[in-house]
Amino acid sequence: MFYAPQSGGVRRYLTTKHEWLTTKTHVRHTIVAPGAAERVATDGVHRLASLVPLADGYRLPLHGDYWRRRLVGLRPDLIEAGDPYIPAWASLAAAHELGVPAVAFCHAWPTQLADEWLGGWCRPAVAAYVGALYRRFDMVLAASQYVAGRLRAFGVERVMMQPLGVDTEAFHPNRRDPLLRRRLGLSDAAKLLVFAGRFVHQKNIPVLIEAARLLGPDYHLLLIGASNDGPSRRGNATVLPFQSGGLPGLLASCDVLVHAGELETFGLIVLEAFACGIPAVVVSAGAVAELVSPERGAVVAPRNPGEMAAAIRDVVARDPAALGAAARDWVAHHHSIDAVLHSLFGHYARLVGSAPATLVPARQT
Repeated sequence: MFYAPQSGGVRRYLTTKHEWLTTKTHVRHTIVAPGAAERVATDGVHRLASLVPLADGYRLPLHGDYWRRRLVGLRPDLIEAGDPYIPAWASLAAAHELGVPAVAFCHAWPTQLADEWLGGWCRPAVAAYVGALYRRFDMVLAASQYVAGRLRAFGVERVMMQPLGVDTEAFHPNRRDPLLRRRLGLSDAAKLLVFAGRFVHQKNIPVLIEAARLLGPDYHLLLIGASNDGPSRRGNATVLPFQSGGLPGLLASCDVLVHAGELETFGLIVLEAFACGIPAVVVSAGAVAELVSPERGAVVAPRNPGEMAAAIRDVVARDPAALGAAARDWVAHHHSIDAVLHSLFGHYARLVGSAPATLVPARQT
């Protein structure tokens, strides 16, 4: 469900994974995602029609048996479910019918989303649902300790840590655009902060806007991901629409990534910023804090614009270029797409009874 036209980190990760498999292995990899109409694209994405459109192009599949039949028709050796809703149950049913392993990748945390949408009254029922679903899978992958701990607390035992990765060539400091500040009407000395993601209340964007206001005119906040067609200005913040291909250049042209979201299960945008050579200031809630150390930025209390503004000043005073270089080096060593996907396919290989070298041939293009 999270593979939508304007979705963020999950879609970028899955697309990068698909491209890596296409160019470096003999594995046939198919992404099955909901769409407005049924179609099979040349890039290996199977769109199955869904009935209920959600915000920002997200669609909720309703007919589990239809998804099950389509999955069975692909004859996979392994099925990975990327969300905890109807496709997950269809994946379990198809895997049982085919006699193949079923893996779940926990890309979203349903109990927190339910709290946001429905209130805390439904938390026990949602927690019971999550446990009942994920205990049925042969393996559940968690990208962060934050998610892994909560899965285990719900009685899910077959949990494996599997962080996400970033294409460090696509996201690179050499993507920097030296003219960006001028196009934004800023001086070359202005400190440019950046946020990229969906404009939903879970991201706490007002906290970022207020922190930028407190920092004053020497700082400017770039907010990327709006659903409108063109840029707009809010005080010392500029809002840009969703970027389908220009995100690396924008990240590399800024000084600090800022992120106030508290519900992240990983926070791929932090890795992408690091790969572009900029540090990050994030909040101590959700999973993003696991990625940020004092050598790569700062972690502050959630929903505190004053503390975030102070941390941004401190990061800028500590030389964001040097912090960004250290962040990129860390990402290259720990979260490159090659390292992450070899680790992932090691998990797959154990489930299908094949050695990783057999499952993922070391063929380079």
